[in-house]
Amino acid sequence: MRLIICILLPWFGFFTIGRPFAAIICLILQITLIGWLPAMVWAVYALNQYKTDQKIAKALQEQNRGI
Repeated sequence: MRLIICILLPWFGFFTIGRPFAAIICLILQITLIGWLPAMVWAVYALNQYKTDQKIAKALQEQNRGI
């Protein structure tokens, strides 16, 4: 669902992952039609990084429980 949001409304995608300052910058970029594509790519990339960070945090928690 977040991927669809990042494609249609890139600035809102940043809000869903907790990056409000990036969302404001993305909104300014998205206002121009030329900036829409870079804003979308940036939002999808940030979403991918967010998911990776979540997986790493989960793995570290599981590792700490095992010790």
